[in-house]
Amino acid sequence: MIAYALRRLLLIPLTLFGIMLVNFTVVQFAPGGPVELMIARIEGTAVEATARVSGAGGESAAVRSKAENGAYRGGQGLDETFRKEIERQFGFDKPAPERFLQMLGQYLRFDFGKSFYRDVSVVQLVIEKMPTSVSLGLWSTLIIYLVSIPLGIIKATRDGSRLDVASSWVVIIGYAIPGFLFSILLIVVFAGGKYFSWFPLRGLSSPGLENASAFARMTDYFWHLTLPVTALVVGGFAGLTMLTKNSFLEEINKQYVVTARAKGLSETRVLYGHIFRNAMLLIVAGFPRALVGILFTGSVLIEIIFSLDGIGLLGYEAVSNRDYPVMFGTLYAFSLLGLVLNLVSDLTYHWVDPRIDFDRREG
Repeated sequence: MIAYALRRLLLIPLTLFGIMLVNFTVVQFAPGGPVELMIARIEGTAVEATARVSGAGGESAAVRSKAENGAYRGGQGLDETFRKEIERQFGFDKPAPERFLQMLGQYLRFDFGKSFYRDVSVVQLVIEKMPTSVSLGLWSTLIIYLVSIPLGIIKATRDGSRLDVASSWVVIIGYAIPGFLFSILLIVVFAGGKYFSWFPLRGLSSPGLENASAFARMTDYFWHLTLPVTALVVGGFAGLTMLTKNSFLEEINKQYVVTARAKGLSETRVLYGHIFRNAMLLIVAGFPRALVGILFTGSVLIEIIFSLDGIGLLGYEAVSNRDYPVMFGTLYAFSLLGLVLNLVSDLTYHWVDPRIDFDRREG
């Protein structure tokens, strides 16, 4: 198992290099880079993707200074010298291979640079946005596991009963409704859209609570979290519930369970003393991967719909505005995290059941 872990660790840099190379190459052929976007903004022809784009103006101080000094000449377009200055400020005065190698050198030192449109480092931006995404991912994952595992066990032990059939319909309907659509439904019904105004629509805190008690702030925090977490949970618990049920059903019919029952053990002892460990193998081992999926990918639309300033919304704005340092910095960091957690998931399989290993064997 140690040899397998070492091989996987050695493959991480190569995999990471491939991910960055493919994405960097694709971006070079994508139309409308940051230079073109900045020129369009200065000429007044840019169409912003969002109304919350990166600090209103976006231009650096040098760019604004040159624009104010007459580099922009209305319908005649921009001066070529000014255009080259914009390219230099964004680093596009160098060939693509040189820029790629320079970027990799910085990323190896975990230096992700600064955002093109905010005078803030990428690391600082991620740290600022992380609490919101962590809140969504942590609470939704916790609730999904707390609901899905007991429900899956109940469905397995009562397979074919009315409870099993009724809960299956609820699971299927919840799985069939996209998270963003369910979010809109929650807003319309519960956030002042048409019927009730029970929950807030934006952010994770209400204004004016800075000096309030800890209990009041905590209550307000969970009040704001209720709708977005509900939207994430409804679509997420279906798959885990059915996985839990099927895992337990597969184990219930095995010979060791029949033997345990023949020895006179109670159903509770058989279920939680023998079946539980084997049936939970896939579920426990998949937890790290599930957490990352919900934390960094599943909440993008939820953050946009509920105006939550998290990693998902940051990534969406970075792509919309061609903010390459934010795009590639977060891609590198989260790809590295994902690769490490994939290894953790494999090691968790071995930890849950030592009989499982990934070492090569001669045939």
